[in-house]
Amino acid sequence: MSAAPDPAAFQAEPAAKALADRFAREFGTSLAGVWQAPGRVNLIGEHTDYNEGFVLPFAIDRAARVAVGPRADSTVRLLSTYGDQGTVTASLDSLEPGSAKGWTKYPLGVIWALRERGIDVPGIDLLLDSDVPLGAGLSSSHAIECAVVTALNDLTGAGLAAEDMVLATQRAENDFVGAPTGIMDQSASLRGAKGHAVFLDCRDQNASLVPFETEPAALVLLVIDTKVQHSHADGGYASRRASCELGAEVMGVKALRDLQVGDLEEASGLLDAVTFRRVRHVVTENDRVLQTVERLSAEGPGAIGALLDASHASMRDDFEISCPELDLAVDTARANGAIGARMTGGGFGGAAIALTPVAAEQAVRAAVVQAFAGAGFTAPDIFTVSPAAGARRVG
Repeated sequence: MSAAPDPAAFQAEPAAKALADRFAREFGTSLAGVWQAPGRVNLIGEHTDYNEGFVLPFAIDRAARVAVGPRADSTVRLLSTYGDQGTVTASLDSLEPGSAKGWTKYPLGVIWALRERGIDVPGIDLLLDSDVPLGAGLSSSHAIECAVVTALNDLTGAGLAAEDMVLATQRAENDFVGAPTGIMDQSASLRGAKGHAVFLDCRDQNASLVPFETEPAALVLLVIDTKVQHSHADGGYASRRASCELGAEVMGVKALRDLQVGDLEEASGLLDAVTFRRVRHVVTENDRVLQTVERLSAEGPGAIGALLDASHASMRDDFEISCPELDLAVDTARANGAIGARMTGGGFGGAAIALTPVAAEQAVRAAVVQAFAGAGFTAPDIFTVSPAAGARRVG
């Protein structure tokens, strides 16, 4: 293991300094530094990532932070600033898939995945804090994983590129946590940049930054957290992925990425009705991502509203991953001035996004709150997000 970075070499951000101070109180051991990684909003491109397609997420200005200090033994001690789980202790030698519970499976999964790659990860003390809403579809779990992998990459001197850290966190998710997720969330968190979305080709991890700034266009991007909890480790996500794999097999392609909109007529005659709808969503969603990138580059965010609307309709009707709360949020936002809206994230709950003129923001907020109350739903949490920098050391 290389020498720990000198904390004095960094000007700690206020949140990082507060976490470092608490680390000292809780653990009483030497702190190496504080790292953070943002959550993400997927602007468009849902369930295309594991089909080797295109996605357009961006890192948001809400993040998970980890204060980390190496230990001389093989013990890992984990503590979060929220919840009542208390300090969790684990041994490096006992880590195996299914061995961790709650939030600790995310940092422990990253440690396990890095050790599986032959990286000499030491025992550590780790204190977590996060302001990424849990269960809202904003990738709170991947924010934790990306903060941890960035910290451990620095502490061990492993020298992993962003692409390697993406794959390490994906393995942690797939094989340790047991969630069959793709690479989009990690890529946004690790490769994001302020004022930009990340246009990612999930086949080869080729990524480019696309300008996405709402303020010059007098727009805001509202996130409407429905408070409906979801989990990627449940059967709904896995069954959708299985349908996509079946569709690709029947159509004789490596992945649904290889199909074009013009291939859907043939697919309709070869696939059962449900599988065809799943395939149609992925194929048309890939096309919508490409159109969104073109419109953002040529015309700016004011030109993408109809594509957001079409994406939601496809997820609601073809992929069937929406829910009444998400549909109400989207429909109400549109009816009260949003130029485009869609659910975002894996589905079955979580959040919707609404691209909204600044002049209509308060009307949209009030209408959504009122609509949820009228339907007897839990009150939503509504806030704005902006594209932010990716994972990095902050203290």
